[in-house]
Amino acid sequence: MDEVTIYTDGACSGNPGPGGWAAVLMCRGARREMSGGEARTTNNRMELTAVISALSALKHPCRVELYTDSQYIENAVNKRWLVSWKKRGWRRRDGELKNPELWQRLDELISIHDVTFHWVRGHAENELNNRCDALAVAERDKYSKK
Repeated sequence: MDEVTIYTDGACSGNPGPGGWAAVLMCRGARREMSGGEARTTNNRMELTAVISALSALKHPCRVELYTDSQYIENAVNKRWLVSWKKRGWRRRDGELKNPELWQRLDELISIHDVTFHWVRGHAENELNNRCDALAVAERDKYSKK
């Protein structure tokens, strides 16, 4: 099973507003950068889209170390909130779950891959997180000008 390291980030101006996402994937010495954006979105959607896009790019089941600066995503997986939401029909204990289609897709992908989620502090000294941030901001800025 291939071992892949992934860094992800999302960026948004306004909530909702123009947004961007990015991921850096590394495996067997190769590195791939991915990014995209939307004209009207939220930061959480961009953070989720980055993770989903990166995991979707994997061609076969992999062992993945995934780094995100989104505590929401890291907690949703590591604190098993995702499991609880799924049991409740994609609802939170106190009501609506935002972006259920994205959480469902993430759930599908982490059932294919052996993914370990790690939280990293954003805008700190992490070179790969900072690279993702720069790519996501560049995508966001493309949509800000439209």
